[in-house]
Amino acid sequence: MSVFASLVEHLADLLQPLFGVFAAAAAIVLFTALVRLLVHPLSRAAARGQKARAALQPRIAELRRKHGRDPEKLQRAVLELHTREKVSPLSGCLPSLFQLPAFFLLYHLFSSETIGGRANELLGHRLFDAPLGGRWADALGDGGVFGGPGLVYVGLFAVTAVVAWFGYRLSRRMMAAQPLVPAAGDAEQVPGLGAVTKVMPFMSFFTLVTVAVMPLAAALYMVTSTTWGVMERAVLYR
Repeated sequence: MSVFASLVEHLADLLQPLFGVFAAAAAIVLFTALVRLLVHPLSRAAARGQKARAALQPRIAELRRKHGRDPEKLQRAVLELHTREKVSPLSGCLPSLFQLPAFFLLYHLFSSETIGGRANELLGHRLFDAPLGGRWADALGDGGVFGGPGLVYVGLFAVTAVVAWFGYRLSRRMMAAQPLVPAAGDAEQVPGLGAVTKVMPFMSFFTLVTVAVMPLAAALYMVTSTTWGVMERAVLYR
């Protein structure tokens, strides 16, 4: 944690001439962008994998019709098809999984009073009137929704809502172009798939929850990462 804290402090020092008192917040945004750049090759692979899986759907539907009454045989046949075509069903999860360590480090860093036996000086940094280690509940107790800290969260909620709306529309468009199942009748043959199909476009709005309950620094990470992800999908899945 001490090494990670030093990294964030050094980034803030580098950005100080440009962003002044907001240098630590800018450092978090820059750190998030660097993490997303590192996992971008995985995102590209995930996009290729999704397109390949979509191309396999007619053959998977045929397997369902053939082995629909034998779930074990159907599962084996589908896995063999993916293996034969060198398509991983889990490739779409890798970009998110590889970001988790960075996110949890940042979350822990701005939730800890001390780092390496010393007071955590990063908690003294702010984004306008809101401390980076504070939460929305703290802002509500310090002036309410329209107080200084509260207005920072109002702005974050507004940005997140706009990004989530674009993410929702993008997900709907992608699922229409590359559906998880080729026909409505196939959804009933895979328990829960129909529900997943309906819920998936709304996942972009989950970031609104994280902004409300996490330290402001972690919320900045999530908003930046979500915005990057929506733009990245718009380019990769066009």
